[in-house]
Amino acid sequence: MKLWTFAALCAGGALASAVLLHADNKRLMNSSSPDHSVPATDAAYCPPDDKKSACGLPSKVVIDMSKAKVKRTEAEWRARLTPEQYHVAREQGTERPFQNKYWDNKEDGVYMCVGCDTPLFDSRHKFDSGTGWPSYWRPLEEVFIGEERDTSWGMVRIEVHCNVCGSHLGHVFDDGPRPTRLRYCINSASLNFLPRAEYDRWAAKNSSVAKRD
Repeated sequence: MKLWTFAALCAGGALASAVLLHADNKRLMNSSSPDHSVPATDAAYCPPDDKKSACGLPSKVVIDMSKAKVKRTEAEWRARLTPEQYHVAREQGTERPFQNKYWDNKEDGVYMCVGCDTPLFDSRHKFDSGTGWPSYWRPLEEVFIGEERDTSWGMVRIEVHCNVCGSHLGHVFDDGPRPTRLRYCINSASLNFLPRAEYDRWAAKNSSVAKRD
């Protein structure tokens, strides 16, 4: 794989650049019987007899924010994000399937973290999982994605979040397509989409800034 340099622009004027290596995707997720006591009134509740419905359940993990490069006060987060974005990205909530912004988006481009503008997923890796949430068979760069073991709701899942700011994204499962066999089931509320041309301009601008720094 090629070694390449990318500058991730962080809100608040902070610029973080990283030299990245593509790494192998090796993730394991073992599901057990879900907790049928989950209330059907949950905003994104799905019948628990389907493995893919696990996307629709909120997370309950502890994300180590001491490792995050971008830190904000609660007031700053609430000022930056909409109520739904805050609930998903900062409170590990989830959104309704088939009723979110990007589940059926077919435009060519890159999906950025709503919390810090870090590029997380590429449309070239997006596929229709049938779940009603944006799904990808790999992240743009693994170094930008953090993982935590999530044992809430009577099952074992792998929670994923932005490594730069700690914003919750969704979960990764091992039932995706080749070549990785992974399915990153991600909330639209945790993402901002940039069309390819706009993203290329953004990347060129921030790469030049990183070189000056």
